[in-house]
Amino acid sequence: MKRIRVYETGEPEVMVLEEASEPQVGIGQVLVEVRAIGVNPVDTYLRSGKQGYNPKCPYTPGFDAAGFVEYVGEGVTTVSVGDRVYCAGTVGGAYAEKVLCDQNQVHHLPEHVSFAQGASIGVPYVTAYRALFYRAYAEPGDLVLVHGASGGVGLAAVQIACAAGMTVIGTAGTERGRQLVQEQGVKDVLDHHDSQHFAQVLKNTNGQGVNVILEMLANINLGNDLPILAKGGRVVVIGSRGDVTITPRHLMKQDASIIGMSSVNASPQELIRIHAALIAGLENRSLQPVIEKELPLIEAAQAHHLLMESSAYGKIVLIP
Repeated sequence: MKRIRVYETGEPEVMVLEEASEPQVGIGQVLVEVRAIGVNPVDTYLRSGKQGYNPKCPYTPGFDAAGFVEYVGEGVTTVSVGDRVYCAGTVGGAYAEKVLCDQNQVHHLPEHVSFAQGASIGVPYVTAYRALFYRAYAEPGDLVLVHGASGGVGLAAVQIACAAGMTVIGTAGTERGRQLVQEQGVKDVLDHHDSQHFAQVLKNTNGQGVNVILEMLANINLGNDLPILAKGGRVVVIGSRGDVTITPRHLMKQDASIIGMSSVNASPQELIRIHAALIAGLENRSLQPVIEKELPLIEAAQAHHLLMESSAYGKIVLIP
């Protein structure tokens, strides 16, 4: 089989396509024949060596994939050979024609959901769901601001929040991105390159502010997020690329909170509940991952360049 391998951290070109033996399936493990692979920002951070907890080289990148179950190991009870599944995590990396997973990393994929969409669920939708419900404790009726709402996590958050009865305000950096967010049912979509968009949030909420902010770029926005929080408001920091200065008095005035979030901290019990909710949303079509581009596996470096250099419009996936 073919797989992508990283022998040293650096630019996207450090990823090389190579031949490898099929993984050996152990007790409680599942071998998946991959039809699509999700490309996530965290993949680019790890490959560049700038994440702070980089995998030991050599390694195969990626966490998310979708395909057919090819083989199940002893003790596997949740899936069977031939099942359509999505993988949220793997044992040895997702950028490959076949991936090995523990059975708790493999989840049934509804028939109407494409493999490309299935490969777009793991990191983005788990992150968005956990940020909203396990970190911000968001509730129906809350006002939620999603920064970077046209990206993979942003769109997931928009769909999940809308389906749960929240009112969403989204931001995106281009007209195309804002249109994409509007197509998800969000009426109030702002240009996050406009320095006045924070003031516009206050205006659009009649000075009330928002209950929850999902922050994808805290080093740019966090200091401006705090003054637009409602009383008891919460900012969940999902992404940041540097340091930031804030005014703590804004937190004190509103009894507000800044909350860190990483999906790798989710407990096994949380993940069981999260994936049950996500599968239900896929089945009733309230959750529909948006695919921006499909590229062959050999063009993994190009996928990373696009992800780092372009405005986000849904997901980029690799096709083995």
